[in-house]
Amino acid sequence: MKIRDLFEHYGVLGNPFAEEDAQNDVVFKSSCIKTSFHSAWDKIYGNPADPATSVVFGEKGSGKTALRIQMIRMLTEYNTDHSEKRPIVLDYSDLNPFIDRFRHRFPQGRKIQKVLARWELWDHLDAILSLGVTQLIDRILEPGQTVHPAAVDLKPLPIEKLNLHQVRDLLLLASCYDTSRSENSVSRWNRLAKKLRYRTWKSFFSNYWDFLPGVLGIFGTLVSFWAAFQWAGSLGFLMNRWFYLVLLVLWLPLLWKMLQRFGKAWSMKRSLRVLPHLKSNLFKILMRFRKPDFNGMPFPVSGNTDHRYEMLAKLLGVCDTLGLNGLIVLMDRVDEPYLVNGSAELMKLIVWPIFDNKLLKHERVGLKLLLPNQLLDFMERENKDFHQRARLDKQNLIRSLDWTGESLFDLTNARLIACAADGWSPSITDFFEPSLDRRRLVDAFAKLKVPRHLFKFLYGLLGQHVNKHTDTEPVWKIPEAMFESVLSLYLRDRDAAERHLGVV
Repeated sequence: MKIRDLFEHYGVLGNPFAEEDAQNDVVFKSSCIKTSFHSAWDKIYGNPADPATSVVFGEKGSGKTALRIQMIRMLTEYNTDHSEKRPIVLDYSDLNPFIDRFRHRFPQGRKIQKVLARWELWDHLDAILSLGVTQLIDRILEPGQTVHPAAVDLKPLPIEKLNLHQVRDLLLLASCYDTSRSENSVSRWNRLAKKLRYRTWKSFFSNYWDFLPGVLGIFGTLVSFWAAFQWAGSLGFLMNRWFYLVLLVLWLPLLWKMLQRFGKAWSMKRSLRVLPHLKSNLFKILMRFRKPDFNGMPFPVSGNTDHRYEMLAKLLGVCDTLGLNGLIVLMDRVDEPYLVNGSAELMKLIVWPIFDNKLLKHERVGLKLLLPNQLLDFMERENKDFHQRARLDKQNLIRSLDWTGESLFDLTNARLIACAADGWSPSITDFFEPSLDRRRLVDAFAKLKVPRHLFKFLYGLLGQHVNKHTDTEPVWKIPEAMFESVLSLYLRDRDAAERHLGVV
């Protein structure tokens, strides 16, 4: 007997319980994403018109990644319907690139615990700013692209609304935080400057006036060569130290500018620890700023968090003019980077700096932190200073992404209906003998606790049932005895695995 035959007997096309990861779950993405929501959905999702932070703890398989995917889908629909005021959505779920670059700033022999202990709030701010700035520039340079989550631009962003100060701010943000690898950073910055009308003939002469004394000095030297040969027949004046001193003075404005810009590029390279900048490219870009635009700008150097907040304010100001009313940052899968490898202690070192009320409650910024439940134990053991800094009582805190037996029962039926042929409305109770009524299934599902365990259990149960019967003598109802024995074995194996991993 084949499992496909069992499903088709009840009008189900395909296996609704084959996938365990929402990232690859076709049934969820095609149907259940719009119909099946966790009971805490409204509190987590909030109002896109006024982004707010939510902190969610949940065990593996409880649906954190599904929540992230659902939020992206719902925000895409919201942005489609609200073209004038829509948030930028940042998917901060792949931490590998940021952690790898951070790791390379330290000696290779140093233990990863000591390396990640140096991770700070400004590293998170740099990562978030890089995601936001790179997306914004992509959408300006390539109107209509849909590479980024929930980036729905029915028409090009109105960059003509940006004033001169905002143009300068956007170019400053691009120099620091644009990490696109689609082209060289210098040529991309030049393209952006040209589109924003920052690079004109007037700005060119304004920016490069300090070349003039040096050019005049070279011209004067050439004229002196010619005059010396014509009239004196000698180059003896080249032996006069005053000649070289005059040349040096003529070039001093340019040399001083280059020294300033190179020093700033060097400091930024050291300070932006999670970004892949080259000093040479940073220097070339900084040389293109006019002196009034360069002086006094809050470049992200050293461990200065205040400068990062100033940069965030500039990004939000530019976004507001372009019809983008804030940032929604989706942080997920913090246990998956290969250097972390599921270690709760290493996850804590990365996540803890972000628990700062100034960031979590920042106006027009909503962080959706979807975190493993192992971190909840660490959080509850933290001291008073941590809780005063984080103010989790203000952050829409979900301590456990729990599922009741009833909600898992409804979720199971929703997946069956999503895979049903036209005219069919299957229920999970159809697959079992009458002695296994709805109440018993709900009680059993409650013990499984999360969708991933439910799907794994049902997949294994259905597989064992069909393997015990032939195609010529099929049995369409699963007996109660088999259900109870498979459930008991699955719960025992699950508890043993969790004890081995230190989850319980």
